[in-house]
Amino acid sequence: MKRALAFIVVSVLAVIVMAQFAPRAAAQGGGTGTITGHVKLTGPSPGNPMIRMGMDPMCAKLNAGKRIFHEYVVASESGGLANVFVDLTGSFPNSPAPPAPVVLEQKNCVYTPRVVGARVGGMLRVLSDDPLVHNVHSVSLKNPFNFTEQKAGISRDFTLKGPDVMMRIVCDIHSWMVSYVGVEAHPFYAVSGADGSFKIANVPPGKQTIRVWHERFGQLTKTVNVTAGGTATVDFAYTGKEKPSTARVQDLAIPHGDSLDLRLIAGE
Repeated sequence: MKRALAFIVVSVLAVIVMAQFAPRAAAQGGGTGTITGHVKLTGPSPGNPMIRMGMDPMCAKLNAGKRIFHEYVVASESGGLANVFVDLTGSFPNSPAPPAPVVLEQKNCVYTPRVVGARVGGMLRVLSDDPLVHNVHSVSLKNPFNFTEQKAGISRDFTLKGPDVMMRIVCDIHSWMVSYVGVEAHPFYAVSGADGSFKIANVPPGKQTIRVWHERFGQLTKTVNVTAGGTATVDFAYTGKEKPSTARVQDLAIPHGDSLDLRLIAGE
């Protein structure tokens, strides 16, 4: 009888302890799930045109002996499509942006990376590695900026003020320099890698809508059910015949007031 009573007491205490620690475990990620997948190009990959670096002799010198191509479509031999922005739609609890800045580089007269994600309230750092003048111009209503960086080692930080998917960054001096920044109010986004794979962690459980965006093939959307502690897999496929969507990119004319001082370009 005493053994049975002791067993009951221990069992009750165990339930109480588990109840106390369960919310903490959920907060540490035990109550969330993961979404993984691939983005593929099922049709033939179009050829990317070569960049005519000779339009700027200094850019040509930085790339001497190399043939540099536009990165409109970057696909692996198996069809994995890189540089695809992946995000979840809907409302999510507020969370602080990471303190570390997202870095966009100007290297050998090309922006890198081609596509990157960032958070509202976070910092975008534009860094120049090139010993020449570049212009940094965001084609954006919510996160407007337009400035020059005149030599290697120069960087400028910009606080992202509002969601903006996709924000296009251009150089008004070198027309081939383009990058895209997906600015999100939540942390549930990713960019597909060289093999087309992506992963989004710590996703709240339930039915989630996930979308992908590619600069040449536009947007696709699917829904997936996420379970606590589980991994949901969702794959996307472009045929290559899709038309680019402008719904997520703001194409704005360059105001005349933002034109560059031509003396900077000439190095005077």
